[in-house]
Order: sequence, then C-alpha cells, then structure tokens
Amino acid sequence: MSETPDWRARRWAATHQRIYDTALELFQREGFDAVNVGRIARSADVSVPTFYAHYPSKEHLVMQVPSAADFADVLVELPAELPVSVRFRQAVGAWIAQWSAEFRRDALARWQVIATTPTLRTRAAEFERTSGHVVADAMPVEPGAAPRTSDLIVINAYMSAYTAGLLAWADCNGERKLEELMDEAFDALEGR
Repeated sequence: MSETPDWRARRWAATHQRIYDTALELFQREGFDAVNVGRIARSADVSVPTFYAHYPSKEHLVMQVPSAADFADVLVELPAELPVSVRFRQAVGAWIAQWSAEFRRDALARWQVIATTPTLRTRAAEFERTSGHVVADAMPVEPGAAPRTSDLIVINAYMSAYTAGLLAWADCNGERKLEELMDEAFDALEGR
C-alpha cells in the first residue's frame, strides 16, 4: 500500500508538533540558551536536518510570525478608510479574541520563554519588523498598492507596543488579561 499525500501531511504535522512540544518543554525546564538544536532533535527523536526542515532556527519555535492570510482574515471586516492605527488596534483585538484557550496557554508559555531570555527579548525587535511588513501587506490603503512609508512607521510603532503588551503579560505570568495589557500599551503609544 502506498503512502497518500494526506498521510504524509499528517506525519509531517505530527513531527512538526512533536519538535515544538519537545523544545518548549526543554526551554521551560532548562532555559532557552542552555538547549541547542541537537538536544531538541535527539529529545524529539528526529535528526538535526529534520529539525531544520521544520524550523529555520530554534528562535522560530518561540517567535512565530503570523502569515499575511492570518492578518487578512482579521482585517477583512475593518473599513479601509479607517486610519492605520485604528485598524491595527481593532485587528489586534479581533486577533486575540479568536485565540482558543489552548492557543492562549501556548502563547503565554512561548512569551514567558522570550521574556526570561535576554537575547530573545532583543531579537523580538527583528520579528516585530518582519511582522510589521506582513501586517502592512495585509492592510494596504489602496488595493494592490505598496504600503506607504508613513503607514509602515505607524505599523512598526504599534508592533512594538504589541510586543510590549505580550512581554508584560508574560512577566505577570498571565495574571492580568492580555487585552487590558494591549490597551495599556497602545494607550501609552498614543499618549493617553
């Protein structure tokens, strides 16, 4: 009996999840910097090349960039004539509102690893810029138009506030609502 593409996809997804779960458990127990890719691969019962077939680096396990489609799904309901800052804020609220309890727990665990690892806190800025471009591509002012420089500046500022909200959430061990921390971060950006 030959393998079907669906079986291969399920096997790939299961391996991807096993690598992720193993790495997150190791990071939480031993610290991000103490765990290398070889250790993750051995613990997940995969080869190092298999690890890299699933993740470009160990940083990408915890610092995940949503796709343009993820953002577009949230932005589709927001009127294009709203200012970019308003659309971004509303999109973040809608994005977080759709998180399942499991996704929320997982996100908190990942951001706790980031918050307790100085190198990852610093690297978060790189991921902010990458995410900022993904958001900008998903919310152009005119259909098919490239994002304006001014829009990129606003989006990147809001991405920084978004990261600050997530870090504050991780720092307080999720004891405060993420939505409240996001509002505080955005309000601080807006000078409220």
